Amino acid sequence: MSIQFSSTLRESATVNLTEAVTMIVEDSPFVLELTSSALAGFGIRSRFVCQEPEQAKAILAEKQVDLILVNCDLPGVGGYELVRWLRRSGLESNACVPVIMTAAHISPSGLARARDSGASLVIVKPFSALALLERIVWAARDARPFLEANDYFGPDRRVKNQPLAGPDRRDSRGHSVQAPQLPGGVL
Repeated sequence: MSIQFSSTLRESATVNLTEAVTMIVEDSPFVLELTSSALAGFGIRSRFVCQEPEQAKAILAEKQVDLILVNCDLPGVGGYELVRWLRRSGLESNACVPVIMTAAHISPSGLARARDSGASLVIVKPFSALALLERIVWAARDARPFLEANDYFGPDRRVKNQPLAGPDRRDSRGHSVQAPQLPGGVL
């Protein structure tokens, strides 16, 4: 089963992850064990576990995976750089795989950096098994197209489809229109 390309999976009320080939890239043996245990509880057997980005790169060049969990703060090359490399690698089987980045703490700039590296989404540690499962299911059902623009290649960074608010907005013909009035506090 491929998490990324299965349209049946996106539309189904249930998700069978038993055949998913996963990779965890985490430098902490403790977090690696906890994450592997959580995945096993969902029926996912972690096929590849790596403590270093270079080890992950070697495996990704040879094997196809369905889902990758990457620590943002890996030593050396780092998680952000690993994801950026993956997206730009030209590895047809893995360049568009869903990537969930994990972080013990992430600032708004770190979140933007994860997004700009091509990550599908981010989850903050410590996370519950339920929170992890929700992110995995979301990634499996994510239908955003992959885009290439300047030095970015990854899922469309626009997650929400919201009307634009503010002065001087344009309609599809380029004519200026008045922004809709939204209730207070709604973006």
